[in-house]
Amino acid sequence: MGEQQILIEVAYARPDKQVVLELEVQEGTRVVQAIMLSGILQQHPEIEFSQAEVGIFGQVCDKEKTLKTGDRVEIYRPLIRTPKEARKLRATKQEPEG
Repeated sequence: MGEQQILIEVAYARPDKQVVLELEVQEGTRVVQAIMLSGILQQHPEIEFSQAEVGIFGQVCDKEKTLKTGDRVEIYRPLIRTPKEARKLRATKQEPEG
């Protein structure tokens, strides 16, 4: 008896473009396998996959996590600055009131 197929998505977003690829994979497929099967790394050679964090629906996860039907695998770009640094930068750029 053959393996059950599940439908998942692999997503990657740049500031100028978002890519979401639908894939049908075998039940038991891991995040890393889905990313490799999707071809997204060939489409976006700027992705440094060995350094990239990944997640499912906004929750960072291990690249070895097993997928369930309907999961959306996301490849995250590195932060330019931490959220704390961004808030501090915004605060220093605000005009004084009064």
